[in-house]
Amino acid sequence: MAGAAKKRDAKARQAGRSERTDTAAPPSDSPEVARMDGPTGSSAGDDARGRRMSNAPGSRAGSAIRAGSVARPILFDPAKKPPLNKNIDYPANVYNMFSQYYPSRHSSNFFYHHGTIYYFPKVSLLSIHLVFVMEDGILAKEAKIVEGMFLDAVKDPETEAIIEAAKKLPPDPNPKKFRHLNVDTDTHQYDLPTECVTRPGYNSSGQAVLVNINSYAVAKFPDLVVYQYDILIGSGVEKRGLVTKIWNSKTLQGEIGQGWVFDGNRLGWSMRDIGNRQFTVDLDEEQGTLARPGRSNSHKVQIRPSTKINLAAIQAYLNGKMTMDNSVLQAIDFFDHLMRVTPSKKMYALKRSFFDPKMVKRERLGGGVEAMKGVYQSIRIAHGGRLVVNVDVSNCVFYGDYPMEVMATQVTGSANALICGELSKKVKPSFREAEKESLTFLKLKKLKKIRFRVRYRGASEKVLKQVHMVKDFSQENCYNWFFQQKDRETGVEKKTSIFDYFMDKYNIHLSHPTMCVVETMRRGIAFPMEVCYVEPGQKYPYKIDAIQTAAMIKFAVTRPKERREGIEGGLALLNWAEDPYIRNYGLKISTTMLETQARLLAPPVVQFAKTQQKPGYSGRWRLDGQQFLLPNKNDLIHWGVCIINSVGRDHLDIAGASTFIRTFVNTYKGHGGKVSNANPPIMEGPADEAKCVTDLFNEIVAKTGGGKPQMMVFLLAGKDSICYERIKKSCDCRYGVVSQCMQNAHVKRGQGQYISNVLMKFNAKLGGTTSKVGGKPPGGHFKSPTMIVGADVSHASPGSLQPSMAALTCSMDKTGCRYAAACESNGHRVEMVTQFNLEDMLTPLFRQWMSDVGMGRMPQQFFYFRDGVSEGQYQHVIQQEVKHIKRIWRTLDESNKYVNYEKIRFTVIVASKRHHIRFFPKERSPAADKNMNPCPGVLVEKDVTHPFEYDFYLNSHSAIQGTARPTHYHVLMDEAKIPPNELQNMIYEHCYQYMRSTTPVSLFPAVYYAHLASKRAVSHENRPASSGAHQFNEEQQRLELIKLKEEADREGKKLSKTNSEKLNRFTEAESRPLLKMKNDTGIMWGMWYI
Repeated sequence: MAGAAKKRDAKARQAGRSERTDTAAPPSDSPEVARMDGPTGSSAGDDARGRRMSNAPGSRAGSAIRAGSVARPILFDPAKKPPLNKNIDYPANVYNMFSQYYPSRHSSNFFYHHGTIYYFPKVSLLSIHLVFVMEDGILAKEAKIVEGMFLDAVKDPETEAIIEAAKKLPPDPNPKKFRHLNVDTDTHQYDLPTECVTRPGYNSSGQAVLVNINSYAVAKFPDLVVYQYDILIGSGVEKRGLVTKIWNSKTLQGEIGQGWVFDGNRLGWSMRDIGNRQFTVDLDEEQGTLARPGRSNSHKVQIRPSTKINLAAIQAYLNGKMTMDNSVLQAIDFFDHLMRVTPSKKMYALKRSFFDPKMVKRERLGGGVEAMKGVYQSIRIAHGGRLVVNVDVSNCVFYGDYPMEVMATQVTGSANALICGELSKKVKPSFREAEKESLTFLKLKKLKKIRFRVRYRGASEKVLKQVHMVKDFSQENCYNWFFQQKDRETGVEKKTSIFDYFMDKYNIHLSHPTMCVVETMRRGIAFPMEVCYVEPGQKYPYKIDAIQTAAMIKFAVTRPKERREGIEGGLALLNWAEDPYIRNYGLKISTTMLETQARLLAPPVVQFAKTQQKPGYSGRWRLDGQQFLLPNKNDLIHWGVCIINSVGRDHLDIAGASTFIRTFVNTYKGHGGKVSNANPPIMEGPADEAKCVTDLFNEIVAKTGGGKPQMMVFLLAGKDSICYERIKKSCDCRYGVVSQCMQNAHVKRGQGQYISNVLMKFNAKLGGTTSKVGGKPPGGHFKSPTMIVGADVSHASPGSLQPSMAALTCSMDKTGCRYAAACESNGHRVEMVTQFNLEDMLTPLFRQWMSDVGMGRMPQQFFYFRDGVSEGQYQHVIQQEVKHIKRIWRTLDESNKYVNYEKIRFTVIVASKRHHIRFFPKERSPAADKNMNPCPGVLVEKDVTHPFEYDFYLNSHSAIQGTARPTHYHVLMDEAKIPPNELQNMIYEHCYQYMRSTTPVSLFPAVYYAHLASKRAVSHENRPASSGAHQFNEEQQRLELIKLKEEADREGKKLSKTNSEKLNRFTEAESRPLLKMKNDTGIMWGMWYI
């Protein structure tokens, strides 16, 4: 009956939606319009996620949000199929605003009319129409209209007239008032700041210390006027190499003169006003070569002025005489490009990092790749009213400049070229299955789009200089790849193979003719692999494996003294004093490292159950002899152990496991753990991990009195990630039981320190707490009920279509020691946590906090720590994520009648470690450890921080190896007005409460736990284990399938069933939700992820 009722409701909703879509708008005095256009200025619709909007012509769904706004744009009826408009010349400022917030969407998919931007995706299985309403320069609304159909281009007089009108629109009068607000269907308006918090003061606790920072002050910068130009080379879709060649041509340089700065794409800068220029560059003529018949090498160049940049705007902003506006940003952007020109000509350039090809510091990592050290530089505005240049050592992975056949054997892991050739052939899995590409051949795909040259005896100078790009590898080898060879003397064509061609023409007997043929981007041009040589300086775009990662870490880790020497070597490479472009524009940079007055915060004491430890400035304390602050909540009775052995690895028998478990239990009791069942059932599981979990679950139920398992322990033969993820998926999602995995190698050794380290996690999963900061009142640092939430979004490796994972943690005690966590897929590479995910994950966590910690009441203070967002996304965090969190609290307030949610004071902080700032303390300074790394507690608030906003760098950990990297904290919002002493010391001291460590950590624990949970969420992905790990080239495969589908649609054909199923799988993977955890025993409220 319930199912039938749901179906009736769904049909009724569908009928209502169709009725609303097909009928005209209600009269202006109807209740619906009154609600949409009331005094609060709320938007249309009655669905919390904006699924319904009354957008028919004549409706007022686009009515103004802000009082006094005049614009009343009329939105199209969603029942009509809007056109896909291409090649429209939109106002530049509208395009810039759109691309700033939606960089992945191309301008050909939207158009602008009467204050409204309409966006229509080219390929969308759901056909989601996004409507952006602009009012007086402000993006006031964003609405989604979902139709169950594909979009088709429709031309009619009405839409063509709108397109023409859009072309003639004047520029927006005040683009800098732009801010982003999602459509809000309720009547409440939130008072959210549009700017970050200004610095309230400086920390006065601890002691003052002097610290060097790897930044250099700009001694002098010009106040010139620089002209910015829009440069269109060809049609605008030419590849970077061709654009660079045309830019460096004699014809172009003769037209524009010297001293230009070019970004390599569309923007150029000069001190001269040259107006509009249009001319043609003939590269054949430049190079002195004959043009090919029927092919032109002539390219049109258009140069148009776009704006004038007054470099004096930077000084005016630093002096407080003007606000941060577009002129300041443009001036900084110009300096950033100016400093890259000369290094880019001499070295391999990767954004702001440069790698000298003559650099001897490189390390071969295996698999055809090598690590190389370079220099990083970035200019920025800083505290003290000046510009500074941050210089650091940069590490990157490149393809090795090997012969292609050597590269192929290393990438595929083959023993030699002959075996690589044999293993690249198609395989037939079974008698009934068709042939398919082998795993070795799939690994070769990593070399697609790699650049190479050819070298062989008899090759002309032109052939040797030409650079090719790999389009693909052919299953055909040199014996059976045939082409038509034309005799230039007789004009006779004959069919010949690549092997015979090299033998007959160059007398070259190919050594490895059975290897795959290399196809190039030029149609019909292919080479045998052994004559191809990889071009140096090509970044490796894929994720490196575990062995390569270990080698990379060993190569990249350097002590402070060595790192400082590397920075000084980088300065010599950059050589600012002799840089002709920097000198030409009058920029002078000091080569003396900045010295700042930092603070060394006092270290806290660490409180255990019966004793305290004082780590001092060492940042380390011991666990032996200590009892956990809080042991497991319930006596450990229902638990068991499963051994999963593997052939050829560390084999563990039941006797060895029993010995280890006895030691493990005794050690846990010594740390205060409560264990009633010291002899849990131990079994050796089958090869199938999922069956192991089921068997162990049943074994525990049968042999421990019938209760549901409290803990399941697995002893594994190795570090197989697929095995680990299958165990976690079954335990978390099928049975809702926490689990602990250990490796047989460690179990056999049975070292006490290892056991204690595992027990910190073990105890936390069972509801215990390792330790806390001592010397505080029962509520810890907080004088009023306080909740802490941490958020992180992790993304898959490049090329993979694995969805991004959003993780949120929520403190579950008064002291901020224990955190619950929730995870969900967040789309493909979407950084902002979606509204649905925030509501779905935080609502149950908030309810649980109010029940267990708040004693039925809401918190008075709310901390939101966000990881992984760039400076350009700070306002997104406030206007989207914080806004949705406030809505959740309001919903809980209305439904449960708790304390007024408006009394909750929000403090929003972004924590980031993706920066290049490093501290170098003075010798014999109290801020330096024995390796000259900064001690825990070094705080920097001046000289390299923002001139006005509230940010700081805090080194809260003791570096085990290499040079310590501090965490950058930026306070975006602070309704509680917390003094710097309290806020910064709270952040620092909480780093001592990390549950599974006997050292303070480098990142605030709420964020650290969110990072752990987002990585663990991979095991909850709703896909069969038999499908294996995500492939490195999934994104590439998806794009190829989309291209095939577009071609099939143009020809009126259908995509093949196999390709159609693949495309559907890839599309579903981007939005498929994770499996839900079974929460009948409250696993979600514990630290299951740690």
